[in-house]
Amino acid sequence: MSGESARPVTPVGGPVVEVVEFTDPACPWAWGSEPTFRRLRYALGGQVAWRRVFGILFDEDEDEDPAPDPDAETRWYRGFIAGIAAHTRAPHTPRLQWVARTSWPASLAAKAAESQSADVAERVLRRLREATFVLGTPADTEDGVLAAVAGVPGLDKPRLLRDMRADATRQAVRRDWTETRRPDHRVLRLDAPGPHGGRAKLVGGRHRYALPTLLLTGPGGRAVVPGWRRYEEYLDAACQVAPGLRPAPGLPCAEEALEGHRSLTEPELELLTGCPDPPARAVRVDTGNGLLWLHPDEARVHPAVLRP
Repeated sequence: MSGESARPVTPVGGPVVEVVEFTDPACPWAWGSEPTFRRLRYALGGQVAWRRVFGILFDEDEDEDPAPDPDAETRWYRGFIAGIAAHTRAPHTPRLQWVARTSWPASLAAKAAESQSADVAERVLRRLREATFVLGTPADTEDGVLAAVAGVPGLDKPRLLRDMRADATRQAVRRDWTETRRPDHRVLRLDAPGPHGGRAKLVGGRHRYALPTLLLTGPGGRAVVPGWRRYEEYLDAACQVAPGLRPAPGLPCAEEALEGHRSLTEPELELLTGCPDPPARAVRVDTGNGLLWLHPDEARVHPAVLRP
């Protein structure tokens, strides 16, 4: 029920569904899918084990030659993001400074943060997404990453930097790169409706999953849900692979959602709580097409508030 707190179920035997999320910190469709995925993680709680695979959307090894006119490319890509936002309602910056040159630094940081804690990893990845879509300055260098994650609670920044540079982290992201380029056969010739149907992309002579894609595995089998989808489609897929799954029957209140996530877009506020009204203490951040609401503690350290 809207506005009520409902704790997700944790089965005695542990998670019953494995969810693999193929994503990238700079992917506009993945950014637009955050409200849906946050809702899904809340609804399923401890019944799922959620693993992120960083697919490297911007890869220097696959990309074509640099654009002859970077300013024109940036203008075009800003319009591309705005077009996606027309479908997802995700906020986007009106002042994109450049197109991300590479996804590697942000992906290395997101992977490295996982070794600190689940909460830290969530907040680091969120800031990396916001670097592009709220601040307009993609985190495509080490310095850009460190600026984006400034003030994340519980984050050990020196350790993050060391781990970003570690061979083990690079190898882990390289495995993600490979896993993303071995897509399930069902998405190779997919002809799904919608603005982002989810068919595998042919890039650099290899197919890779469209970003984002969820691969769900449970006792009832495996399901793949690629591209831009409604919350109900993901939930149906989870119930298909795990008959008897018990989603939480209600929604968190706005205060609980803000406390847990620290940063909420308007679509997230509506989908997570069933109510468009933010908590009275939320701090407003204007974007090019909507609002971002920050927890007051987050607002004290967030680059969107501190940047002149």
